[in-house]
Amino acid sequence: MEITHRFIETNGIRMHVAEAGEGPLVVLCHGFPESWYSWRHQLVALAQAGYHAVAPDGRGYGQTDKPEVIEQYTLLHLVGDMVGLLDALGARTAVIAGHDWGAPVAWHAALLRPDRFRAVIGLSVPFWPRGAVRPTTAMPQTQDAMFYQLYFQEPGVAEAELERDPRATIRHVLFWGSGDAPRRAERRVGAGDVGMVPRAGGFLSGRADPAALPPWLSEADVAFYASEFARTGFRGGLNWYRNIDRNWELMAAWRGAKVTVPALYVAGDRDLVLAFRGMDHLLPALTQLVPKLQQTIILPGCGHWTQQERPGDVNTAMLGFLGTLDDV
Repeated sequence: MEITHRFIETNGIRMHVAEAGEGPLVVLCHGFPESWYSWRHQLVALAQAGYHAVAPDGRGYGQTDKPEVIEQYTLLHLVGDMVGLLDALGARTAVIAGHDWGAPVAWHAALLRPDRFRAVIGLSVPFWPRGAVRPTTAMPQTQDAMFYQLYFQEPGVAEAELERDPRATIRHVLFWGSGDAPRRAERRVGAGDVGMVPRAGGFLSGRADPAALPPWLSEADVAFYASEFARTGFRGGLNWYRNIDRNWELMAAWRGAKVTVPALYVAGDRDLVLAFRGMDHLLPALTQLVPKLQQTIILPGCGHWTQQERPGDVNTAMLGFLGTLDDV
């Protein structure tokens, strides 16, 4: 089943999309630092099962436009891009799936526009409701280290580090976030230690370049990602993080709102996201926030890159969930 590419106009930007198949629409939203390519296995599997699978490069990524202004990367912009994508494709509704940063986009698309997004699939990141305080004020930091999302806030700092050698960055991030990476003891016992960046170092510091890639990741995969970020830089993706507090302000009117469409959540038991502060309380309560959550699937031995590390398991889960929906 061939994956094809084209450009569409949505929400004031030109967006690159990869797509395959015909049938009910399934939109696939990627995370950081990735692109449409992270869904390469799902595009084919969904198409073969009779769906029209579409994976866009998100705003600021790949061949999609990259607005200069940081404020143009809010959740409302990102959800608006997905609504515009449906309009450009002539689709009344779609199922939306998201991984990593794409998961909040997918969850909020379902929250804000259930008339357009009839079901949602979240990978790695569950629906996270709006909290009582500005998010960055609650992120852990010490005299020696800060949470990685705080490190990403200052424009230019993370860019300088990540863009020094895009290939090394991609190898490092994908390996050390995977289920194949060794885990230090404190990562299993102290949620406050997970995702911390040393103030004297950087996001990539403290871990060696992997001697070999895990079986699910090839040198060709690394080369594709590295070539994209060598051309575009990392600023677009980092700007999503720089709107975390702004998103909190914009979502005030929806505090307490629930995701009302059918939903599926899939994550790996070695995903560091599951060790983030508050996750031990959030996951058991997820059905209260997403009343039509049909299933939570935790994949043993799987790390953060869910659909790339375990494409067969994720494809089976997605197709099983889609099979419960009316094909409209």
